[in-house]
Amino acid sequence: MFRKLVLIMLGMAIALSACGSSNVENEALTHIRLPMGYIPNIQYAPFYVAVEKGYFKDVGIELEFDYKFETDGVALVGAGELPFAVVSGEQVLLARSKGLPVTYVAAWYQQYPVSVVAKSELGVVVPQDLKGQKIGLPGLFGANYIGLRALLNAGKLTEADVTLDAIGFNQVELVAAGQQNIVVGYAANEPIQLRAQGIAVTELRVADYAQLAANGILASEKIIAENPELVRAFIGAFLKCSKDTLANSDEAFTLSEKYIPNFSDMNADVQKQVLTTSIEQWQTERLGYSDPQAWENMQNVLLDMGLLTEKLDLNKAFTNEFIP
Repeated sequence: MFRKLVLIMLGMAIALSACGSSNVENEALTHIRLPMGYIPNIQYAPFYVAVEKGYFKDVGIELEFDYKFETDGVALVGAGELPFAVVSGEQVLLARSKGLPVTYVAAWYQQYPVSVVAKSELGVVVPQDLKGQKIGLPGLFGANYIGLRALLNAGKLTEADVTLDAIGFNQVELVAAGQQNIVVGYAANEPIQLRAQGIAVTELRVADYAQLAANGILASEKIIAENPELVRAFIGAFLKCSKDTLANSDEAFTLSEKYIPNFSDMNADVQKQVLTTSIEQWQTERLGYSDPQAWENMQNVLLDMGLLTEKLDLNKAFTNEFIP
């Protein structure tokens, strides 16, 4: 009886010890809330893969996805309230022009992901074909607007050569309803959605005409200075999951399902095409690397638009210090 009691007590002690160990492990994790800049989407597959495979936990990070607006994420990182955010390249330069101490620490998209999408019967196949056309876009802000201006520049056109129509984020619905013939959207979204509905469209991809700094990881100067190892760990986990997604997109697709509301109700073929197109825009020999020329080009576009009034020190806007 005494032996049995000892064994029971020993078992309880081991169980409590295991629980305590687990709690210590959890307490040791650094909780990071990451603004994503968009709604849950298959385009975020690398991040979902990283959480599912424990890549962030392996480096002491507990990741929480925050699907707030991109500009909100930039502001929070700039204020030092959050360490990282997923943002587009132009947002980095616009933030720094306002004195926000932020730096782009890893490139995700190697191609600027915006496209102008037109009904095929219009014959829009080069930027010059946009002259005299009405173009629907969410508004005169954000990556859609920047991308359109880059395409107009490539065609030696200005905003005065076209009519811009602010339509919100309703590009697919309005084209399908016959209320818009040309819209600006993302290469991995609007053209795929429209073709899936049987609507023939042509596509002008910004990346075919301009090399611009695109989406990547933003960090606060504060976290870079005070905790560079956290920055290195975060980027290391991100690059690891990016490699996984590039190597096995089918697995990444499956692992992402649980993170996207109503994913089972979506057209699987369309979602797979979204992921495939996104992967095309991520691929590069050196994942995470920022091309200095892409930043120069982005700055020139913003100067031309009047969104920047003077050149910035680009060496402070981005860094490849944390890229292996």
